[in-house]
Amino acid sequence: MLFRSGETVILDGTAGTVATRPSPAEIAGATERARRERRDTELLATLRTEPAVSKDDARITLLANVDLPDEAETAVGNGAEGVGLMRTEFLVVGRASMPDEDEQYEAYAKVVRAFGQRPVIIRTFDVGGDKLPIGGWPHEPNPFLGWRAIRMCLDQPDLFKTQLRALLRAAVLGDVRINLPLVVSVAEVRQARALIAEAAAELRGRGVPHRDDVPVGIMVETPAAAVLAGAIARDVAFFSIGTNDLVQYTLAVDRGNAALASRFTPLHPAVLRLIRMTREVADARGVAVSVCGEMASDPLMAFTLVGLGIRQLSVSPISLPRVKALIRGMRVAAAVEAAGAAMDAATADDAETILRAALHAEVDGELLHT
Repeated sequence: MLFRSGETVILDGTAGTVATRPSPAEIAGATERARRERRDTELLATLRTEPAVSKDDARITLLANVDLPDEAETAVGNGAEGVGLMRTEFLVVGRASMPDEDEQYEAYAKVVRAFGQRPVIIRTFDVGGDKLPIGGWPHEPNPFLGWRAIRMCLDQPDLFKTQLRALLRAAVLGDVRINLPLVVSVAEVRQARALIAEAAAELRGRGVPHRDDVPVGIMVETPAAAVLAGAIARDVAFFSIGTNDLVQYTLAVDRGNAALASRFTPLHPAVLRLIRMTREVADARGVAVSVCGEMASDPLMAFTLVGLGIRQLSVSPISLPRVKALIRGMRVAAAVEAAGAAMDAATADDAETILRAALHAEVDGELLHT
């Protein structure tokens, strides 16, 4: 993209967009967004060390999503209480060869060291779909329903065990937990656990320090995982609800298809019911549950998730102050009432109307940005 000297452009680093020749309205909007970001920075300075406690004394744990190891320090500085989701695809995407065990260990260790003894949930490779290495990958007409994530890892045990050995080594440094993506059956969890045991045995045979007792959990991001949550709970320590894929698979809407963007509706009553159902199962079985999809970073969505009973939210590091301010400015009882009504709504639009009205009645509009 070429620019003329003196040309006005709007660069939005959050959205990843560049607007050329912006209109006065667009300039005004960008100026307002910049003001809000400055306000968030000021909020952060006062809230960094404060707990995320609602007006009616409900404690919400705020974790961070980490895409790259260098983001760990920012997340810690913004008050994250741990990592709810460390994505590991940065080690694979755009490369012609897979990273070895030592390279992976160093990447994981950097994040674990940054958080000390606070929990760091690391997701195993969610490769496939729209996250592909260079070359050697099968072409699929529908990659999101194809060979990806846990399916690929289980079919490539040597590749998978390289990652698992690196994770077990990094676990010596802190509270590491292993998260398995796109699980749809108990059998997949048990296969993964068997490979974890093999990886530990290999490290033991080499005399390499590691932990054998790393907690294992799954991403709940398909209706199958939500419906089978009770059975899967016997074999895992935690659930991480991935709302991006859960919405996609529940509504049969490709989240990467711009023509379907209006149909990608996280507040659809079916999605809300699956989230609450998963949380209820987790509570009944003594399994920890969090939401780590981008849904949790949006104030309206965070309000909704708290209303559905979620007490751990994992959000982008930059969103931590805004979500914390929201929690401290709301009553959980109001969110519970609104979420209950939204689940009984006939449409996603009706659900959003209910939730938005409740949120605006509850919280200062300056905190919302929605």
